Amino acid sequence: QVQLVESGGGLVQPGGSLRLSCAASGSIFRFSILSWFRQAPGKQRELVARISRGRDTFYAVPVNGRFTISRDNANNRFDLQMNSLKPEDTAVYTCAARYTITGMYDIWGQGTQVTVSS
Repeated sequence: QVQLVESGGGLVQPGGSLRLSCAASGSIFRFSILSWFRQAPGKQRELVARISRGRDTFYAVPVNGRFTISRDNANNRFDLQMNSLKPEDTAVYTCAARYTITGMYDIWGQGTQVTVSS
């Protein structure tokens, strides 16, 4: 089974940028949907962005226009470019993948901390 590992998290000032990467131990071409989630302290986990095999994308309203998700099948990874970061973006960001276009996610990463603070 493919394993997912996030990287790129850290501390950034408001208005700054950060790029998160999700590296897979195997091919990601078979995954219909690749997604990024986040969970802030005391809050429920929420979907941030997702991308399909055909590279159709979806973004949550709070990040739409600021974040960009992309997939690189050749290098078995997918990224989340985060621009114009706000303190409310502070959360643990986790990548996930599923084989079906709808339904439950099959594989999850362990998460990476993103902190936006001056």
